[in-house]
Amino acid sequence: MAKLVEQTYGEALFQTAMEANQADAFLEEVKTIQTVLRQNPEWDRLMKHPKISKQEKVEIMKGAFAGRISREMTGFLELILVKERYGQLQAIFQYFTEKVKEEKKIGTAYVTTPVELPEIRKADIQARLLNTTPYLTMEMHYAVDPSLIGGMVIRIKDRVVDSSIRTKLADMKRELLQIQLG
Repeated sequence: MAKLVEQTYGEALFQTAMEANQADAFLEEVKTIQTVLRQNPEWDRLMKHPKISKQEKVEIMKGAFAGRISREMTGFLELILVKERYGQLQAIFQYFTEKVKEEKKIGTAYVTTPVELPEIRKADIQARLLNTTPYLTMEMHYAVDPSLIGGMVIRIKDRVVDSSIRTKLADMKRELLQIQLG
């Protein structure tokens, strides 16, 4: 059910942005709202409080964001509050963000290595990913996991390329365990 909610509302926001030719502006507003929500955890409690009416929540939201976000985004947030979907707002925004990035051919890659990579190696990895994917630009996220021993793990969306030594050793162990002696 939650997946359906984020898709339905995220797609509606995306279509509104595309029809108004405002995808970039909406994306910036979404990032701004997410930053405000992240910096103010009490806002989340306020919007989820069962004793505050929907209309009061809408008025609070309008007061907080008036003049800071577009009329369309204010209307969207009002709809989310009235339909009691505030709990799924982050997932809706995530869906919307991914749709806009797909439309603009922006990929997101998560690269995990056993040691910190030098900048030249990071640039090489990014260039190779751009050559082997349909994306025009790539947002790169790097992480270090010493348990990989060597190699790297690259994840783009639901696709994972694992060339780590840890995985290769695990595969060899599994194969050795399959061999029956005698």
